[in-house]
Amino acid sequence: MKEEIIKTDGLTKIYGRHVAVDNLSFEVNEGEIFGFLGPNGSGKTTTILILLGLTYPTKGDAIVCGFNPIREAVKIKRIVGYLPEHVGFYDDMTARENLKFTARLNRIPEEESDKKIEELLEIVGLSEFSDKKVGTYSRGMRQRLGIAEVLIKDPKLVVLDEPTLGLDLEGSIQLIELIKNLSKEKGITVLFSSHHLNEVQRIADRIGIMIQGKMVAKGPIETLAKEKLGVDKGEYTLEELYLKYFQEG
Repeated sequence: MKEEIIKTDGLTKIYGRHVAVDNLSFEVNEGEIFGFLGPNGSGKTTTILILLGLTYPTKGDAIVCGFNPIREAVKIKRIVGYLPEHVGFYDDMTARENLKFTARLNRIPEEESDKKIEELLEIVGLSEFSDKKVGTYSRGMRQRLGIAEVLIKDPKLVVLDEPTLGLDLEGSIQLIELIKNLSKEKGITVLFSSHHLNEVQRIADRIGIMIQGKMVAKGPIETLAKEKLGVDKGEYTLEELYLKYFQEG
């Protein structure tokens, strides 16, 4: 039995009269890539913020890596990496300098961090550009640097919110393959939110679909396609499956 890295039970978040997250219960298991899907306003980002301890639920419970985000947010931040939709760096600093700064914030000894930074720059394909100021980087390069920044503290869980937004096809493919390889080789659990359904279909072990604050489907894509569309593997796209749930929701 694999450990449940994320587990929620009846998670709810209400803003005034608006129910952003509605009685959400799901789990993400150790080492898997979980595709977190839904249109804008479906509650995905609010859920992520609750899991990271950045906002509190109105009711319900969540456990992340064995910790409660309400009472133990600092412990979660130490072992969870988060790559938001828009990655922020110091543009007048180089990639290496940005990573050194992040390492100091995470209290990683300099001798250890220097070695780790070189390894990560190689993994994300930025060694050649490590001493160039980040202000000169393309969006794809910034996203890859974001992956390196997330990995510097050896996270148990990585949360990625629209990591390929704004990238061209080649850049998206490279980043998706990087995420997939890192998960499989290092055993990192990934919660992956994206509107690019072909990317999710390529790497996700399971998915969850949120509509108007509710998770209307969760499970392996093949299983959901069989149940909802009545088709076998290779006879559908995730877009077709997603649209079916969206239309019904």
